[in-house]
Amino acid sequence: VQLAESGGGSVQPGGSLRLSCETSGLTTSSYCMGWFRQAPGKEREGVAVINHVPWTEYADSVKDRFTISKDDKNTLFLQMNNLKSEDTAMYYCAVRDYGGAFCGLLDSGMEDWGKGTLVTISS
Repeated sequence: VQLAESGGGSVQPGGSLRLSCETSGLTTSSYCMGWFRQAPGKEREGVAVINHVPWTEYADSVKDRFTISKDDKNTLFLQMNNLKSEDTAMYYCAVRDYGGAFCGLLDSGMEDWGKGTLVTISS
């Protein structure tokens, strides 16, 4: 599966961004898709995941601020509101094209990754 992220940029604290991830080659009926991020000097962490149902899970740090969704073409979205400086990171979308019932925030559970889009929150 090929993935391509877009929508990153630089905004002030409290602002919003919407990330998109176009997928190509995702043809299975059971899958897990998600957004992960890596800040400078930190390990990559799971932000939000969604499966084919769709069932969703969020990291505690983004609950009530971020919303993950997908459309019928399996384009993945991440609506990010009330952004904080600690949200600054490279954001990656990822997918595993099987086992959607076992969808979680561990990046080791994903198989295909995009190249990332940079999100910078700064005043």
